[in-house]
Amino acid sequence: MSNPGEADLTPITDPRQLAAWFAAGSKPRSAWKIGTEHEKFGFRRDGLEAPAYEPPSSKPGGIKAMLEGLQAKGWAPIMDGANIIGLKRDDGSVSLEPGGQFELSGAPMADLHATRVELFDHLRDVHEVAGPLGLGFAPLGFHPMATREQMPWMPKGRYAIMRNYMPRVGGMGLDMMLRTCTVQVNLDFGDEADMVEKLRVSLALQPLATALFANSPFREGKPSGFLTLRGRVWTDTDPDRTGIPPVAFEDGFGFERFADYVLDVPMYFIMRDGKWIDAAGVSFRAFLEGRAEKLAGHQATMGDWADHVTTVFTDVRLKRFLEMRGADAGSPAMLQAKPAFWTGLIYDDAAQKAAAALIRGWTVEEMRALRMAVPVQALDATIRGRRLRDVALDAIAIARDGLKARGLGEEVYLAPLEEIAASGMTQAQRWLQRYETAWRGDASRIFAEAEA
Repeated sequence: MSNPGEADLTPITDPRQLAAWFAAGSKPRSAWKIGTEHEKFGFRRDGLEAPAYEPPSSKPGGIKAMLEGLQAKGWAPIMDGANIIGLKRDDGSVSLEPGGQFELSGAPMADLHATRVELFDHLRDVHEVAGPLGLGFAPLGFHPMATREQMPWMPKGRYAIMRNYMPRVGGMGLDMMLRTCTVQVNLDFGDEADMVEKLRVSLALQPLATALFANSPFREGKPSGFLTLRGRVWTDTDPDRTGIPPVAFEDGFGFERFADYVLDVPMYFIMRDGKWIDAAGVSFRAFLEGRAEKLAGHQATMGDWADHVTTVFTDVRLKRFLEMRGADAGSPAMLQAKPAFWTGLIYDDAAQKAAAALIRGWTVEEMRALRMAVPVQALDATIRGRRLRDVALDAIAIARDGLKARGLGEEVYLAPLEEIAASGMTQAQRWLQRYETAWRGDASRIFAEAEA
């Protein structure tokens, strides 16, 4: 998402510019990188509630103070009006989700060992700043205790627009904004054909990733009936921009067809002169063709297009790279396992072909049915009569071979996924065991044990 003053102001005068924007992400294999993003919930140690951006003086230490503390470690501030709402340094950034979830958007790295160093440097810095403020941070898929009303809202202009629009298109969009956290990995593609195969493989296997990383079994202090409540949230957020888009599996799919799909996704906003303008519900196609009354007098720019692409929440998002979006945030080991899994599957030719063979014949309808089953069943869900746990064993073995082929010793980061697939026990199921035994029904104890 563009920050004030950073957007590309090039006017869109030809629809071919839109497909070309995606195509410009194509890179030779030697330039492929790995970018990891993860979010985590803040909590106050003296009461476990989510910290406000700027709490009352009776409860010092909030999200603004966290950002200012990290700024002192060499980060430059990102401002929204008078409010600091993020940080940037080199090619990485720290940003805020609507409920104050703290997000590291890591710099593109050459290998998984470098992403590990980046992760632990960030967690160390967060601990050093959070400690004196009386705060902790826990990476979990869904907030285990707070109601929607108990979550704070961060002072970012675009969130006010989304907050008004979300209830019009889905029942859980506000939960997505306020009460979920994810871990994502961004990976490159070589050319259009490579992008298509990578996108299809990763869309088909995204429900598997959702199951393997299931880490959100609680809602407002009680078991929710879901192993990944975050996964359930994404099935009722906004059908116009989420899920598994059938267009990706149609004959002739490529950059142009994806751009055509994105043109019809409703917009949220555009930015002009540092201010967000509400465009909620208007398609980008209508904006481009001058039919958007809300945006009368404004010409569409490539910066508008780049911002709009970031509001397409498909399970894998195509930008100038591929963004794997299907997983709950989890322990540091799981935060490392996410990029390892996908790097192993699609950064080696033989592994990518094996992954494509693994999902051969799956229909979009079957993938979507699997996606709906996974939040409750996780690895016990089935596709084409086969348990997802068995698919997981195959996929992880392929990923291991793919990482071994890179020759860097990165396959060690798959260990937690191998254990989950072998045992069938997800992070969520282990938390539920703790809830029934050692915690004696007190879900709030998850914060101390899950803190990163």
